[in-house]
Amino acid sequence: MSDKFRLTLAQLNPTVGALAENAAKAREAWQQGRAAGADMVALTEMFITGYQVQDLVTKPAFTADAMAHIDQLALECADGPALGIGGPYAHEGKLFNAYYILEGGKIAARILKQKLPNETVFDEVRLYDVGPEQGPYSVGPLRIGSPICEDAWHAEEVCETLAETGAEILLVPNGSPYYRDKLEVRMNHMVARVVETELPLIYLNMVGGQDDQVFDGASFALNPGGELALQMPAFDEVITHLDFNRTDEGWRAVKGDLTPQPDVWEQDYHVMVLGLRDYMRKTGFKKILLGMSGGIDSAIVATIATDALGAENVRCVMLPSEYTSQSSLDDAKEIAENLGARYDFVPIAEGRGAITNTLAPLFEGAKPDLTEENIQSRLRGLLLMALSNKFGEMLLTTGNKSEVAVGYATIYGDMAGGYNPIKDMYKMRVFETCRWRNANHRDWMMGPGGEVIPPRVIDKPPTAELREDQRDDDSLPPYAVLDAILTGLVDDEKSVADLVADGFEREVVKKVEHLIYISEYKRFQSALGPRLTKRSFWLDRRYPIVNRWRDNS
Repeated sequence: MSDKFRLTLAQLNPTVGALAENAAKAREAWQQGRAAGADMVALTEMFITGYQVQDLVTKPAFTADAMAHIDQLALECADGPALGIGGPYAHEGKLFNAYYILEGGKIAARILKQKLPNETVFDEVRLYDVGPEQGPYSVGPLRIGSPICEDAWHAEEVCETLAETGAEILLVPNGSPYYRDKLEVRMNHMVARVVETELPLIYLNMVGGQDDQVFDGASFALNPGGELALQMPAFDEVITHLDFNRTDEGWRAVKGDLTPQPDVWEQDYHVMVLGLRDYMRKTGFKKILLGMSGGIDSAIVATIATDALGAENVRCVMLPSEYTSQSSLDDAKEIAENLGARYDFVPIAEGRGAITNTLAPLFEGAKPDLTEENIQSRLRGLLLMALSNKFGEMLLTTGNKSEVAVGYATIYGDMAGGYNPIKDMYKMRVFETCRWRNANHRDWMMGPGGEVIPPRVIDKPPTAELREDQRDDDSLPPYAVLDAILTGLVDDEKSVADLVADGFEREVVKKVEHLIYISEYKRFQSALGPRLTKRSFWLDRRYPIVNRWRDNS
């Protein structure tokens, strides 16, 4: 019996629903593994369908099609290494999240997921049935246990059973989406499994964006004792060959590359770039436009867009009114020029005058108020959507998480658009991200390096410029205070009393709480954006729109 085993790890980017395209990626990875003399090629959880598929997987025709593609892969990959690939399995009225082992032209083994995540963005309990207790499968000289994603996040049962029934290594196929500091969380869980089972473990994760989620890859391998044997890059599609040797103590991974991992600032920024790039690519859009105000939010969104698609595919549109300052006009143009993006100048005065005249008979005797401010925002949204429709360009919205949280945005106005790269980033973090991007450039960024966002744009007081001398802190607490309160109420689910005990004024906390709850209907209709935290607005935090409860603690 051989004392060596080569495992090819395919950290790739599937597309939900693109079954033939995903199968082609799997075949190419298998061919690379065969050329490298691999015994097995491993792909990630639900790779054939892409992940997450949500309720699409409950459509019988879809699941049957996915299973047929796996059957065909088995035939096409008969002469060479075994192939591990995730996909759905429908059987006798039940539906499972499965991991298929294809070898010799057939399905040699089928592992069914036992622990179904039912928190944050995951909703697998309502989609899949729980798989039965299972043992390892054999490939060549090696007995392999494959706990699927969540199966390896728990201290007992799945991994323990695999070890007790003869598994010699653990290969964990994953669809694990990013949130800040997720790599450390994963590593801690997997080290615990290695310590408990005394087996080598491979954590194989997919990469790429899917709706609001971005899968960050960063796959790794551990030897017993928790020693890191392999660290693959974050966010990149990579195929790596990992060798194992049989020793007196059991199988051990031969130490491979240990790719340094980016810090959290770079990770967040890469998520926003990759999330937008994949959303565009996977939905078929080629070009982007956005309203360019001269403020910090549109500046960072324009920079993310340029880094994602290249300056030739980005259009920045300034839509000034009589309240737009000269500095905003100058800043908007300079940022577009720094990025190399197209810059269009479309004044709204004429259109606004026409709308004002049309409404004048109905508004007669009423004082100007927020209505007139919102007309400006909605007129800009109308013009931007007209450009989007005419030229087939995806309109981006530019509201940060602070504004999204408290509804400081005009529905059907500046909220118009299909995607928001900074939706899960609080305002204070936007400031620091702009500074980070000015100081850092990476080869995965398609935009220019250097100081693309002028420091004066970062430092000036934020304003919507919808009336004379308007500032955001006329309506909201200072962003440093607002973000701290929002982090408490939204991310940490603290009570009003908790925040008062932390030193915040009760009246201010109650105002912010009220704004969060009454803005739920806006968030329900808002564009999606990449998830950066465990409490992003959409699947992570599902609150009722009609809600009369308030925290009176």
